[in-house]
Parts: sequence; structure tokens; C-alpha cells
Amino acid sequence: MTAGPLVVLVGPMGSGKSTVGALLAERFGVSFLDTDQEVERRTGRTVTDIITTDGEPAFRALEHEAVAHAAAAHTGVLALGGGAVLHAGTRALLAGLPTVFLDVRVDEAMKRLGEGAGRPLLADDPRRRWERLMADRRALYLGIARAVVATDDRTPHEIERAVTEEWEREKA
Repeated sequence: MTAGPLVVLVGPMGSGKSTVGALLAERFGVSFLDTDQEVERRTGRTVTDIITTDGEPAFRALEHEAVAHAAAAHTGVLALGGGAVLHAGTRALLAGLPTVFLDVRVDEAMKRLGEGAGRPLLADDPRRRWERLMADRRALYLGIARAVVATDDRTPHEIERAVTEEWEREKA
């Protein structure tokens, strides 16, 4: 087995990366790492605090460091923050890794996110901002993903099974 994550989940806010990632880790008997949580652990601050106080570029730099470390050292399931793919270095790190894009439509994302509560990048008209973010990022997600799994109208367990099927197809 090569070093690096067993599977990497990417996608926008509300796609289910953290929930599905934890289920996948349980299924495979490996650890789960969420890069947003890793940034919070390393800094002792919330993502919201970092973005609102220091700005999004400062957060993206911390996020890239967390992804770089995880891509080299984490051998379980890895979930990236929705905007991690904006960093060219992060995209380069993901090249060759088993990356799955969890796709979601805006209506489903808004249901899951509660209209963006606690998400600084969705302040002031969450639906429109989410749509703009997704329009900016969709090609990046597709460019690094080996598989795409639609998450709309699916339970976390159904999504986990779909990702597992894609992972097994990739390994075959």
C-alpha cells in the first residue's frame, strides 16, 4: 500500500464530506481526518474566527499546510474544506490520490447547512453566495476527482456506500 490517504473527499459546503468521511473510516477500520478540524486543532481557533479576523487568504495558507501534512502522513479517510481546491499547491498534492467529489445541488446544500448559519463565506444571501462559490470551484473539483458521487436525496449511509463502490471500482 502506498503512503497517503485511503480516500480523499472534496466538495462544497453541505455535500456531506465530514459525515460521510467518518462513516467511510468506520467501514474501512481507519482513522478520519477533516482538514478544517485539523486547522482548528493546530491554531486553537475556529475556522470562522480565522477567516473573520485574519481573512480568507490567511486561512487558505493554514489549510494548505494541513492538507500537505495529511497528504503525506495520513493513511485513513481525509475530508478537505470546500475551498481547499482553490490553492494550486493543494491541487498538485491531490494529483494521483484517490479523490472523490461529493456533488450536491444548492437546495440540498441549503437544507443541510441551515441557510449557512456559522459559515462566514455564506454571510449575506447564503444561497446566492453558495451558488457563486460552486460555480467558481466545480471545474476544480472535477479536475482532481477520480470519481463523482451525487449526494442529493441520499442518506449519509447511501452516500458512503456509493463512495465505497467507486473506491472498490478504482482498486479493481
